[in-house]
This record gives sequence, C-alpha cells and structure tokens, in this order.
Amino acid sequence: MAWARPPVTQQIQREPRRQRGLPAAQLPREPQLAEAALCPVVDRTGTHLPFGHLFRGQRALIVFVRHFLCYTTKEYVEDLAKVPKSFLKDADIKLIVIGQSSSHHIEPFCKLTGYTHEIYVDPEREIYKKLGMKKGEVFSIAAPSPHVKSNLLSGSLKSLWRAVTGPAFDFQGDPAQQGGALIVGPGNNMLFMHLDSNRLDHMPINSLLDQAGVQNVDFKPKPRIIDV
Repeated sequence: MAWARPPVTQQIQREPRRQRGLPAAQLPREPQLAEAALCPVVDRTGTHLPFGHLFRGQRALIVFVRHFLCYTTKEYVEDLAKVPKSFLKDADIKLIVIGQSSSHHIEPFCKLTGYTHEIYVDPEREIYKKLGMKKGEVFSIAAPSPHVKSNLLSGSLKSLWRAVTGPAFDFQGDPAQQGGALIVGPGNNMLFMHLDSNRLDHMPINSLLDQAGVQNVDFKPKPRIIDV
C-alpha cells in the first residue's frame, strides 16, 4: 500500500514503509490490466478510445484523480502542469491525467489548473474498478505534502464555491472514489503502481518522476522581486 494523509496539507502512511508503491508481485497482471486496457476513456472533444491505446507504443505516467472539484486534485494537477514537456521527451514517456467526470468538464479544469499535457476521463470508473482503486478514505500518521497548499476548511470552501458557481451543481465525479498513479507500457506492461488511500494520498510528483526516470522539478514557490 502507499502513504495516506489526514484532511490537512499533509501526507500520511499506515505504518513506516521501506518503499513507495506496490511491490512488483502485487502489481496488476493479466487479466486485470488487459481488461482495463479495453475500457474506453473520453477526451476533451467527447471522442472515445481504448485506455490501452494511450500506452500501446510508449511508456506513460498516468495519474488517476478524484473528482475535479476536489481542492487536493486541483492543487496536485496544478503542480503536474509544471512538469516541462522537454523533461518527458528526454525520458521518452507521456504524462496523462485521467478523471472521472463527464468530458465537458475537462476544458474548464485545464484552464483552471494550467494543465496542458494529455487528459481523459473515465465517467463510469470502469478502469478505476479494474485496477483496484479504492472507495472511501483511510487516514493515519501525518507527513507533509509538497503539493496541497490549502487546509481542509479553506480547500473545502473553495471546492464548494466552484460547485455552486459552475453551470451545473455536481461533484464532477464520485467524491468517495480515490485515485492512484501508475507507470505502464509499451503495451500491457505494468512497471509501477500507487493506490491512494484518501484525498491527500497522492504520491509526491518527484517520487513518480524518479520512478519514471524523469528529471525532477522544483515546485517551491519562486520569491517575488519588488522594485522600489
């Protein structure tokens, strides 16, 4: 299993761990991955294509997220947006986000977060289910998160405001559905997987980039220079 976190700007884990992600023996194999590869994902234009098409000929770092209104999802994807395309090209890998909303929510979410890499949705959550991603949340020992800047109260208020001011009041996905991250390809070759235990249990992005052989990114806020 992977680290879990309490509903603050922190990561948590159930117990001290020696490694991140699932051991190789527990990674999804046939038929789970092959079945998931046949399930459809939907792009921002509403076009359906098989999930397996995304990594048929190239390795892919794929991040499954919670609903698009979740403040932790928004802030995590804002940092994913900072991964330079040149870093991915040098490592010959794609970065893909998969959500669980309707496809018409993709474009507004990308504008909100500044995310320009590949993104799709799995509205029926069939891929989430076949890959064993969790429903509900488990929290325990705390550790800082480098990606979530809002606390539970401010983050929840921001999510609620986005919901009530949007064109339709919906959560843009199932609030109980957790996400995860995997490195897969070419073909149905699972190299790494992390399953989130709660909304703050996304794996640190630089840890994922390490697993994928991609150069790390400095996510620290840049100091502002004020002319006087």
